[in-house]
Amino acid sequence: MKEIFVRLDRCVGCHSCELACAVEHSAAKSLFAALAEAPVPRKRLYVEQVLTHKLPLLCRHCEDAPCVRVCRTGAMSQDAVSRIVTHDPERCIGCWMCTMVCPYGVIGRQLERRIAVKCDRCPDREEPACVTACPTRALLYMEEEDFSERMRRVAAAEVVEGYGRAQAV
Repeated sequence: MKEIFVRLDRCVGCHSCELACAVEHSAAKSLFAALAEAPVPRKRLYVEQVLTHKLPLLCRHCEDAPCVRVCRTGAMSQDAVSRIVTHDPERCIGCWMCTMVCPYGVIGRQLERRIAVKCDRCPDREEPACVTACPTRALLYMEEEDFSERMRRVAAAEVVEGYGRAQAV
């Protein structure tokens, strides 16, 4: 199954992913029209800055998702095959238990409707909106094996490059 991976070395903190996420989850699916919507569309990922690094945080769709376990109405559920955790706003009572137990702090609240909001990986799209919008490709949507292979190639190139510099000294 495909996952959203983050390349920490590439994120510049532009927040394009957050904006694209909010627009994708708006009724109009258009930036200017979304601004006039009530309630205002909410993002489902958060770009945080820690020291000098920026980090997009989003739902990791945990294997043993605490938000699903704690949801007493069944508004949070997890697909047995894909592991994607989904949220049913019709069943949500806004108790915020899911928000309290999320280890990443990425379940937001839409106070006007009194419901939780979280990443759903944009099920109507080939690639999640946040990934498509990222200008530096800090967010990648791919299989874990493909991501690991890509990272190994990058690491190998860096080792070889460092080795070549050391040989020149």
